[in-house]
Amino acid sequence: MTANGGTLRQVRGAIRRAQGVMILTGAGVSADSGISTFRDFGGLWDRYRPEELATPQAFQRDPKVVWEWYDSRRRTVLSCRPNRGHKAIAQFLLSREDVTLATQNVDGLHQRAFEEATDSLVMAPTPLDRDFDRTLELHGSILRTRCSVCEMSQQEYESIDTSDVDALPHCLDCGAMMRPDVVWFGESLDGSVLELALEAARVAEVCIVVGTSAVVQPAASIPLATQESGGIMIEVNPEHTPLTSLSQWSLQGSSTEVLPQILGL
Repeated sequence: MTANGGTLRQVRGAIRRAQGVMILTGAGVSADSGISTFRDFGGLWDRYRPEELATPQAFQRDPKVVWEWYDSRRRTVLSCRPNRGHKAIAQFLLSREDVTLATQNVDGLHQRAFEEATDSLVMAPTPLDRDFDRTLELHGSILRTRCSVCEMSQQEYESIDTSDVDALPHCLDCGAMMRPDVVWFGESLDGSVLELALEAARVAEVCIVVGTSAVVQPAASIPLATQESGGIMIEVNPEHTPLTSLSQWSLQGSSTEVLPQILGL
């Protein structure tokens, strides 16, 4: 990690003193858990481009193939564990009520790390529903399904039966087919989730950007909202990114190495 002890003390001090902290994470935070990127899933799915499967049109045309692909990804995700970076964020979220996490990832590892952290407590310091409200999944979660017609959604940790179209999950409320609760190409992010993230960023004095260059809208608006309100940006990334020059501190290293050092209690 290219940061000396003095820099780390400065960063820890800035985070500790901040009234309001926003954390934005991308694919880099899950790399050390063994999660492949969206476009590098590989295997027998190499014959498809993601844009051919992750669309409403593909689901309408062939839901069985789409569910086969997503079930393969889900089983891979479920075989991985939250890493030290996820756990540091979860502990930090539990320790303060003025921290909000927004993630571009759909792997559910932040939620699993948070669940593990709360399970280890005799009594959580804040109501769990409030903490879940402060964990915002901008692109949804591969570990949730939602109805393709109505608003019903549910956590889904079991493998999906893709043996036949009729065996695919169907809504218990209206009977329509369930789909992965993720944002597909051609779809907009959930406006209410995005607005919660932007509002938290506006009032945060520090925005920590982890494992993402955050140059694609609308996620790119989140750290900028903190800066435009007079706050500072701290970047954690192994490589230089377009955000490096905009950051008060840019800590080059993996999130598993850096986050426990700057967020540790």
